[in-house]
Amino acid sequence: MFLVVGLGNPGPDYAFNRHNVGQMVIDVLAKRAGQTLSKHKANALVSGGKTVLAKPLSYMNTSGGPVANLAKFYGVEPKDIIVIHDELDIPAGEIRIKFGGGHAGHNGLRDIIAALGTNDFIRIRVGIGRPPGTMATADYVLRNFSSTEKKELPTTLELAADAVEDTISLGLTAAQQRFHT
Repeated sequence: MFLVVGLGNPGPDYAFNRHNVGQMVIDVLAKRAGQTLSKHKANALVSGGKTVLAKPLSYMNTSGGPVANLAKFYGVEPKDIIVIHDELDIPAGEIRIKFGGGHAGHNGLRDIIAALGTNDFIRIRVGIGRPPGTMATADYVLRNFSSTEKKELPTTLELAADAVEDTISLGLTAAQQRFHT
C-alpha cells in the first residue's frame, strides 16, 4: 500500500497557487482512478483503496501531522509515502523523483520530516522555477500561475501524475530513469 500526499494550503483562495501544485496532482490521480476524496479524521481529504490519495486540510507549514496520522491509520511505512510538492530549484514544468534528502527550505517537507521522524520517503518534485527579479519567495509560491504557465499546467500535472503511477508500478529507479532523461 502507498500513501500519496499532495501538499498545499486549504481553501479556495489558495487552490490555484503554485504552492498547491501537489494537491492539483492528487485531483488528476483521483479523476484517473474514478475516486472521490472525503474528509478523514486525520485532518485530510482521502480516497481509499490500495493506494490512498490524500490532501491535508492543514496549511502547508503544518502538513506533518496529517501525513503522520494517515500513515499510522493506514499502517504505511515512511518508505511507502509519496509526497508531491512544488520545487523552486527545478524549472517550471519539469518533474523529478527523489527518495530521502533534506527539506531545502520547503516548510511542508520540514514539518513532515519532523512528524515522521525520518526523511526516508519519496518525493515527486514539480518544478515551478524561481521568482522573477527580487520578488520574495513566499509571494511567488502563494500566487496563482501566470497566464503563460497556465497553458502548460495541465501537461505538467499529467506528467506528475504519471510519475506517481510509474513510481508505484515500476519502482523508484525505473521511474527516475524515465523522468530524469
